[in-house]
Amino acid sequence: MGIVNVTPDSFSDGGQFDSVSAAVEHALRLAEEGADILDVGGESTRPGAAAVPLDEELRRVVPVVRELARRARVPISIDTSKAEVARQCLDAGAVIVNDISGLTFDADMPRVCRESPCGVIVMHIQGTPQTMQVEPRYDNVVAEVCQHFSRRLDDLEAAGITRERIVLDPGIGFGKTAEHNLQLLSHISDFHALGRPVLIGHSRKRFLKKVLGREIEERDAGTLGVSIALASQGTDILRVHDVRATRDALLAWRTVLAGR
Repeated sequence: MGIVNVTPDSFSDGGQFDSVSAAVEHALRLAEEGADILDVGGESTRPGAAAVPLDEELRRVVPVVRELARRARVPISIDTSKAEVARQCLDAGAVIVNDISGLTFDADMPRVCRESPCGVIVMHIQGTPQTMQVEPRYDNVVAEVCQHFSRRLDDLEAAGITRERIVLDPGIGFGKTAEHNLQLLSHISDFHALGRPVLIGHSRKRFLKKVLGREIEERDAGTLGVSIALASQGTDILRVHDVRATRDALLAWRTVLAGR
């Protein structure tokens, strides 16, 4: 999954693709480099980020989704926790809703997803982007995130969204310390045990500074290392900034394993 941030303030590439034309060209380039899904977002969810008004988020993402639905040959995902943004983007051609709140921040989001055949990515977050990194605590982060997902799968099925439409995202960096993130990243099988595909968004994130001692502009190699570790555990979807390098690294890794 290639990341398309149509924002001025995202933690890694904020402001680089915050016009429609720049975002579309970037997304098409990611698709050419091998992205299987393009994930378009118009609101930064980095720690402490300010909320974006509905009309501004719509202005940022709907034209991008509409143009990509016309020109790209891969599925379009809309990264939002607002039901109206999801609805308008689904109407514009998106086929996946990627909600950091797991469809909890906006009470109307389950209805919007129920009334569409879209795929749904359910992420775990402790708190909100404004509060999530203020002393996050767990007794057992892997068990607690799994329990949360089990409840959400039941709740969403009761709301009319079948399990077959859902992908689970443990929410790396969303209300977790570096230690919590590393525990989650090394226990992908626990999430697979819930019977749904698993998505991980680890690209260039802050926990890599703890691991590597590197600032954000020097975390691509670390991101690739984590991508290979995740692939070795059967992770279904890797959400990354650098699609070409990730594709190359995974192809080389698989080729060596296959001995040819």
